[in-house]
Amino acid sequence: MSGDPTVPLPERPRVDLTTSRRVARLLDDVATVPGTDVGVGLDALVGLVPGIGDLAGSTLSGVIVYDAVRCRVPVPTLARMGWNLVLDALLGLVPFVGDLADVAHRANRKNYRLLERAVEADPYPDPPTVGYLLAAVALVVVPLVLAVVLGFVALYFLIRWLV
Repeated sequence: MSGDPTVPLPERPRVDLTTSRRVARLLDDVATVPGTDVGVGLDALVGLVPGIGDLAGSTLSGVIVYDAVRCRVPVPTLARMGWNLVLDALLGLVPFVGDLADVAHRANRKNYRLLERAVEADPYPDPPTVGYLLAAVALVVVPLVLAVVLGFVALYFLIRWLV
């Protein structure tokens, strides 16, 4: 009988954030600068390669945002995560100084903490709806793609100016 209150409903699996935690650590804190508490990750290192490095870092950062969408974090939280990634990409446009600022900004660590807090608030989220997915694309993917394209355009003009 489907309406029988004595029959327990199947449990939904709890959200697993292991991959996002590992990606955040790899990108922002894989090694500590000797004699300091400052962590440096692959995001800052690959960011040293103009254009391509920032694209690679932004792509890897997308794993955390993917988990956030999968876990259906609130739209305002997705917007903050998107802003962190856009700021990270824009900082990466400035050679060397931007990479130092990227070490201080730690977008991936911030986004992982936002994701973790949202999952603590609702550890068993419903699957994302179409409207939610459209909001995620509008708030995260589009601005990030625009920032990366802006980076490539800036790189093109810099190379053209130098040559």
